[in-house]
Amino acid sequence: MPRLLAATLVLAIAAPAMAQVAAPSFVQPLAPSALRAVQERLHAAGFYNGTADGAWNEDSQAALQRFQENRQLQPTGQLNGATAAALGLSPQQLLGIGPPEQAQPSPSASSSPQQQPQAPPRPIRLGPAAMRNVQGRLQALGFYHGAVDGLWGPATQEAITAFQRDHDLNVTGRLDPATVSAMGLDPYDPSRPM
Repeated sequence: MPRLLAATLVLAIAAPAMAQVAAPSFVQPLAPSALRAVQERLHAAGFYNGTADGAWNEDSQAALQRFQENRQLQPTGQLNGATAAALGLSPQQLLGIGPPEQAQPSPSASSSPQQQPQAPPRPIRLGPAAMRNVQGRLQALGFYHGAVDGLWGPATQEAITAFQRDHDLNVTGRLDPATVSAMGLDPYDPSRPM
């Protein structure tokens, strides 16, 4: 039986530097249309020979890892902000949020990292409204006892970790769609009022 793979976009959420506290991150599953766009870019660059069908499989993942190695990126086989930027795709495009952006040229198989400038990835930011909703929900559920101020800090991260542990979720201390959904918030827009 073939192993089922899921492609997700792993993005670090920009947050003020805090001593010994990991910055919040958000892991978002990608829709088939976004996966198709990634496969098309990998095919245009000469790393993927399969069909751009939006179904992520071992061939897609291996092609992504070869692309990362060729572009001198960390070869994780996972789609992250730096890899998306190297493919000419923004996280907003892949997640289908924000205003439509102008299409980026596909990377060619013959281009090298020096010939193709790589813009730094733009993180998707969970703003104060989303953080207030998360903190408020965690507080209502008895996991968070701090101020509902919309700021990421050790108490918020500890509350998320405790919530994940208590709800048999993957315990990472980070926000992901499963955690946000289990809290009763919109996993695609945690800033929406409850």
